[in-house]
Amino acid sequence: MALLEVRDVVKTYGGIVAVNRASFDVEEGSITALIGPNGAGKTTAFDTICGVVVPDSGSIRLGGKDITGLMSHVITKEGLGRTFQITRELGDMTVLENMVVSTVPNSLGSLLGGRMSPDERRKAMDLLAFVGIDRLAHEPAKRLSYGQRKLLEFASVLMSDPRLVLLDEPAGGVNPALLERIMDRIEEINRRGTTFLIVEHNMDVVMRLSHSVIVMAHGQVILQDTPRAVQADERVLDAYLGDV
Repeated sequence: MALLEVRDVVKTYGGIVAVNRASFDVEEGSITALIGPNGAGKTTAFDTICGVVVPDSGSIRLGGKDITGLMSHVITKEGLGRTFQITRELGDMTVLENMVVSTVPNSLGSLLGGRMSPDERRKAMDLLAFVGIDRLAHEPAKRLSYGQRKLLEFASVLMSDPRLVLLDEPAGGVNPALLERIMDRIEEINRRGTTFLIVEHNMDVVMRLSHSVIVMAHGQVILQDTPRAVQADERVLDAYLGDV
């Protein structure tokens, strides 16, 4: 059963067609990878799904509900979480405060007033422990390394108990040991029932994690199949070689 249904989505910027009638499904309980050469339209497709940009046409459904063009915070309430290529923590706040304010509605006002509920604190600390950075909970987020910021963003997305998590290049810029931890945590959360859609260039990560792979090129979806089938498909090879 498809949790996310993208149908004929188009997004243009002036005369540039970033996404061109893209259609794909993300099955509930799966880890699905979205791959393609640079400029294929992957991040723009992500942006239309999570409400950062409004598609020019087409439809997006999450759990059977039309979320096309809804604002990001509304889509978050429908069960979607998203990380970014460049982490977006609030540097002057502590790691723990970032956990609460990033995904829980109305939490910024509570934090500014010096309030954080015991349940919020407990959940945030549990998630920080899950990704291995609970010892840094009271440190300013700006002191974290790049890899630690990746872990903070991943943990913070989980605060809202999303049904679907969109991860934008989780392997980008992280060392092998940290990457192994991130992959382990993705697999563990997936086993608990959370669905993932991942944009990733690291094909070792794609092959290990994903149950299904969507391939985009020039704004279009050219293939959706198993990792093994995608790896052997000549259209995929042509798309990547054409980008060199």
